[in-house]
Amino acid sequence: MPTPIDAGTLSYVADRIAIDDLLTRYTTAVDLERWELFDTVFLPDAVIDYTSAGGIRGGPDDIRDWLIRALEPFPVRQHLLGNKEVRIDGDTASVRAYFFNPLMMTGSDGASRFLPGGGYYHHRLVRTPDGWRSAELVEEEVWRDGLPDDLEIPT
Repeated sequence: MPTPIDAGTLSYVADRIAIDDLLTRYTTAVDLERWELFDTVFLPDAVIDYTSAGGIRGGPDDIRDWLIRALEPFPVRQHLLGNKEVRIDGDTASVRAYFFNPLMMTGSDGASRFLPGGGYYHHRLVRTPDGWRSAELVEEEVWRDGLPDDLEIPT
């Protein structure tokens, strides 16, 4: 954690705002299928790991293609980010952000199903000429309620 002196500097505050904006771009991209935003979150060689939620691990292109398929059953999604622990060390940073991710899907019977879940996003960030970018994202899904037994998650 920064010392109280570091935390009050304009550069530290600017970095925190930029990192918060990066996290918001990520959730907006996924929730609204704004893939042009997704491409501004990650370095080209980033590693993204969704295995704790039954997903895959891969690079941004593979993950984007997988998300397009995996999110198809969930027309309503809305990430909410809460507590954020941000550690900035020069041109690198680490983030642990709590997430709440309520999903909604339509079951085979036509009824809507609410599927809330939560956990943590662990980002390893790098400052680039274009701003902060994620070199690694590990999703740590801690809980999810209501997933149907017959839901097939693509691999």
